[in-house]
Amino acid sequence: MSKVSVLVVDDATFIRDLVKKGLRDHFPGIQIEEAVNGRKALQMLTRQPVDLILCDWEMPEMSGLELLTWCREQEALKIVPFIMVTSRGDKENVVQAIQAGVSDFIGKPFSNEQLITKVKKALSRAGKLQALMSSSPPKMLSSGSFANDSLSALTGGKADVVKPAAGPAVQAAAAFAGKPAAAKAPAASAPSGRGQGQLRLPGGASMSCVIKALSLKEALLVVKRTEVLPQVLESAVLDLEQGEAAETARLNGYLHAVAAFEPKPDSEWLQLTFRFVDRDPQKLDYISRLIARGTAQKHFSPGA
Repeated sequence: MSKVSVLVVDDATFIRDLVKKGLRDHFPGIQIEEAVNGRKALQMLTRQPVDLILCDWEMPEMSGLELLTWCREQEALKIVPFIMVTSRGDKENVVQAIQAGVSDFIGKPFSNEQLITKVKKALSRAGKLQALMSSSPPKMLSSGSFANDSLSALTGGKADVVKPAAGPAVQAAAAFAGKPAAAKAPAASAPSGRGQGQLRLPGGASMSCVIKALSLKEALLVVKRTEVLPQVLESAVLDLEQGEAAETARLNGYLHAVAAFEPKPDSEWLQLTFRFVDRDPQKLDYISRLIARGTAQKHFSPGA
């Protein structure tokens, strides 16, 4: 029996690896192809058919929307399920994608559970799910298997291989905190910074954050501790709104480091190193302008 084939399109290697890991863990018999942008995906689709397309929206050379429009113009791809994986949740963007023929959406950041649910739904509608499930039964997943999907994706499920490390990035983050080791921040005093943002985590959790430092590769953030603790290597989206024109940029990435902002175990604030995976020229230009006009208090150079 022929395998069910899925094409994963995203310019961020981290996101492609996360999707591939999630699919292979749940559907061992699935065949996965990948492309770094819409242009590469188009070239692949002219050579071989697929049963499902999972595609990012914002990519260099050819966007996800442009690829979707092209697919719906091809006789062989008119009815192939096309799921847009994107942080663009605005009404006008959703309407635009629906008009172009999108099958479904997965919002960034997403959990493994959300990914599998959407893929099952799409394959079921296309009449491919039963064949896939019968040809290779999925692995049984424990009730806590979705606790940290991004971490599992990179460690093969062996979370114990990731050890807390005071590497250059963490040391630099501590230096930017600007606090002596013995100093205690007033309980009601929020950390100051040169910018504000919103950090969106898988499952719908959202956290307001202070931007302490910014570079083209990562941002140093401070957030108030809540019951939902951000996880190292967890995918996330950082919404930045700065400037007189209230420009907004949605930056896709993952949490490279998480540490207490205050030198105590019950620290009210957490310090996060958020590493970008976007390579979109417009977003990089936006970050460059933020840095140039002094939005960040100083240039933060990643340790790795």
